[in-house]
Amino acid sequence: MIKDLETTWASKVLFFLLCATVIFTTLAYGTVHQPVIAIFYLLAVFIILLWAFDAFSSGVLRFNKSLIQIPLAALFFYGIFQIIPFGSLAETAGVSGIPRTISQEPFWTLVTAFHILALIIFLAAWLTYIDSAKRLKKVVLVITIFGFVYAFFAILQAVLSPNKIYGIYEAAYAAPFGSFVNRHNFAAYMEMTICLPLGLMFVGAVDKDRRLLYVTAIGLMGIALLLSGSRGGLVSLLAGVFFLVILTTKTKSSGQIFLKIGLAVLLVATIIAGAILIGGESSLTRFAETAGSDDFSTNRMHIWSVTLDIIKNNLPFGAGLGAYAVAYTPYDSLSGVARVEQAHNDYLQIVADAGIIGLLIGAFFLYRLFRAGLQNTQTSNLYRRGVAVGALAGCFAVLVHSLFDFVLHTTAITLLFITLVSLVVVSGYKFSDDGAEIYPKQNGKKRRSASVTPIDKGRKRNKNGELNAES
Repeated sequence: MIKDLETTWASKVLFFLLCATVIFTTLAYGTVHQPVIAIFYLLAVFIILLWAFDAFSSGVLRFNKSLIQIPLAALFFYGIFQIIPFGSLAETAGVSGIPRTISQEPFWTLVTAFHILALIIFLAAWLTYIDSAKRLKKVVLVITIFGFVYAFFAILQAVLSPNKIYGIYEAAYAAPFGSFVNRHNFAAYMEMTICLPLGLMFVGAVDKDRRLLYVTAIGLMGIALLLSGSRGGLVSLLAGVFFLVILTTKTKSSGQIFLKIGLAVLLVATIIAGAILIGGESSLTRFAETAGSDDFSTNRMHIWSVTLDIIKNNLPFGAGLGAYAVAYTPYDSLSGVARVEQAHNDYLQIVADAGIIGLLIGAFFLYRLFRAGLQNTQTSNLYRRGVAVGALAGCFAVLVHSLFDFVLHTTAITLLFITLVSLVVVSGYKFSDDGAEIYPKQNGKKRRSASVTPIDKGRKRNKNGELNAES
């Protein structure tokens, strides 16, 4: 077994900053306002500086070589490519010398590209510095505990001050929930936080004396999601739960299949009953009300049809990352009744923004994610298997939600998503501090611990399909 690298003060501060940023971006209204986004960029810079200090202190520059980082890096470089001028446009209304670029709005394409760069920094840092079983467990606990506390706060706010965030900020023309201006964003956040403890529960990686705590946290998060009134959130939660059933049930055992399905149905029924108990019958009628609403923001079919026109007229390179609002206007049959900045479907929008290149980048990302996830759900380490199952289910749930909304365009949600992606990847690694303490006790005995090593380069899979963490 190869020894661990030295844990420096910079490494400890960096890891703390990563966890704190996940919480901060959520509480700061989801990080959708420019001043808060600027703070998010500063945090990314601090991470780079701490990374450099860690390399200087330990004498080793650590970096995880996971291929899951390639799609985001490719998207960043493609965004830069989209703003490179290729000649000039013809003189229009006396104005000449306008650069001819792929992007219809070069400034916002540049801004979007650097936003992606900040997310790349966080993804790379998570992959590199979740370098022990102890840190892996801390990340899972932070997400689970914060999800529970945050859901409790959101329910209280929905009862006491439903139209104001923190009782002070009232968003015009919006339906806020929790700290998010948009209730659909809150639902997407809960989908991810609820799946992580559910994964641990479904594989049996939680001790009996802690199961009630986990069930309480899961139930409260589910109730908060339902009270948000997001139809996409409800569909995505159901998709995530049944994806968990598929991942954790052996096809040879029909009894296990029916048991897991029964438990999933019971979970959903309990969440619905809890929502009715807390929010009354109106908590469910909100779904019907939003379905029948004439509000323009719910008219997704019109937005999608216009988006298809954008795609058709901007192939193969796309209209430009972040340029959707500008590209939308010429094809809007409603003559600009409302400004539409997102396609309400992240898959359509990536093709509208980045064309065929964006489609290929997105497909490669999903391939790498689910390839790593499905492989790591078979690991022999029960705790890490539960993390892999829960994190992959959380990613799956928000990817389903992306069919109806633009949830992955919200910084807090994207950051939590790439955190779960990191957990999916590192859950397949073997850590030097893997031991019996992270296995639940069965029949009064602890499970046998595996012989393991740390992570980074030179990773090879053992006979159990796990990645050795060699540095």
